Amino acid sequence: MRDQEPAPHLPAGRPAGRLTTKETAELLGVKPETVYAYVSRGLLSSRREPGGRASTFEAKEVEALARRNRREAAGTPGTGGDLSVRTRITLIERDRYYFRGVDATELAARHSYEEVAEWLWTGRPAPGVTFTAPAATVDVARRAVDALSEHASPVDRLRVAAIAAAAEDPLRFDLSEESVLNTARVLIPTLVDALPPVRHDHRDEGPLARRLWARLTGRPADEASLRVLDTALALLADHDLAASTLAVRVAASARAHAYAAVSAGLGVLEGPLHGAASGLAHRLLLDVLDQGTAVPVIADELRAGRRIPGLGHRLYAGEDPRARVLFGLLERVPDAEPALLAARDVVATTARHTPLHANVDLALAVFTASHGMPATAGETIFAVARTAGWIAHALEEYGERPLRMRPSGHYVGPRPPQPPPA
Repeated sequence: MRDQEPAPHLPAGRPAGRLTTKETAELLGVKPETVYAYVSRGLLSSRREPGGRASTFEAKEVEALARRNRREAAGTPGTGGDLSVRTRITLIERDRYYFRGVDATELAARHSYEEVAEWLWTGRPAPGVTFTAPAATVDVARRAVDALSEHASPVDRLRVAAIAAAAEDPLRFDLSEESVLNTARVLIPTLVDALPPVRHDHRDEGPLARRLWARLTGRPADEASLRVLDTALALLADHDLAASTLAVRVAASARAHAYAAVSAGLGVLEGPLHGAASGLAHRLLLDVLDQGTAVPVIADELRAGRRIPGLGHRLYAGEDPRARVLFGLLERVPDAEPALLAARDVVATTARHTPLHANVDLALAVFTASHGMPATAGETIFAVARTAGWIAHALEEYGERPLRMRPSGHYVGPRPPQPPPA
């Protein structure tokens, strides 16, 4: 049994009373500004005493938070290296997921991507909100993106756009909540508007989904398809601590500014097991459509030792709720019927041996393949959507103790001293 952890030292004379902001900050080892960030995020409660102007804090509550922070800093033995992070943003349980306690699929069904983003960031409704970026910021980002090779991936372009926008923002190092929110509302439309358009008769105005459409396909947008795109953006806005989100929190823990934190997420997103997975499913569906049946396509994938893209999810024993919503909307899009049938053929063919459900990557692939989009379009949608969640997690991490995302290495190399190499 582990020894009981000693209690942090409380200021003399107040073992169970109230602490001032200065005393609280000293006990927690943070700046006074961080104490108020803890309050805004519900980690501490404050009270203003009658006749006083300063806030005070309950000593026992501060003591508990100090202990929790110390346990995180030291790590918990015997966890096998697992990292647990407190968050109030997304909960995934029983094949459903929730944004700040509200069913995410219901939010996406009733609200635009921008409104869902605001809910993730603030926990407050923002009906009718739209995101726009200053023309000067978009122009700088576009010129940086246009300078890239034609072979640059969508994530390459988005990462360069984020860096260019950061260089134009002298306030990027202000990590206050208000400043980071202002950054987010400018950065997301900048990322979209900086991408080279496929349709040149478009106008960069209106909802984000409509502006993004012009970057994904040359076909005209119909309302049913735009609804699918906007819903996909909202559904993909966050998904707890995915690999890219963890990278964002590590960057934010080191107090990197919001642009840099998003750039860290984009770097991880480009892996084939994360944001690029929908592109693999897109190509699979095109092969099925070309062959007329999923049987030979699935056989070729398995013969090559590859897993079937678009199927299964480690967090859902049943159907991915995001896929369920998108498939329902795609049924109302006439052009999507062939790809939908191909996706169902893939699921039915693999179910003969392994009962795997369709995930959101397969649903995205149906959408992109149905509208003449490139295989990388799903990756673009994923990256733009997830930026909202990354900002939410960065904001949450800025309110935590700096540099807490520092696991200890378990060295397994040769024991020193070793002779220097010849």
